[in-house]
Amino acid sequence: MPVFHAHIPKGRFSREQKIAMGNALNRSLVVALGIPEGDRFIVISEHGDDELFIDPTFMEMERSVNAMIIEVQLGAHRPTSDKTALMAEICRQLGDAADIAPDDIFISLIPVPNENFSFGRGVAQLAGIPARW
Repeated sequence: MPVFHAHIPKGRFSREQKIAMGNALNRSLVVALGIPEGDRFIVISEHGDDELFIDPTFMEMERSVNAMIIEVQLGAHRPTSDKTALMAEICRQLGDAADIAPDDIFISLIPVPNENFSFGRGVAQLAGIPARW
């Protein structure tokens, strides 16, 4: 049920690279959290230089013009170990699939109670049941 929203610099990545990014983000869930491959909800938005502002050196990073922000909505039940595993796997997968440097990947995890997700039909399919993954 995690939902990704990747905010990337406009015009920096090809269609193929963006598809590879989407695949890499999905794969990070499968590898790090054991999420089923079909649980795939990903948005990639491009932003111009007047819309995306990322400091190139904050927290001693060396960010390039490819720097991006990745927001991940995921179940609030996740322990810290899952979160750190997911962040590390996102960087590994994006590096392998699209040659994105780890310093260029800013990740924000947003915990959401399971009952706040609807997979369609206006039904909270996960409300009141134990987390499956």
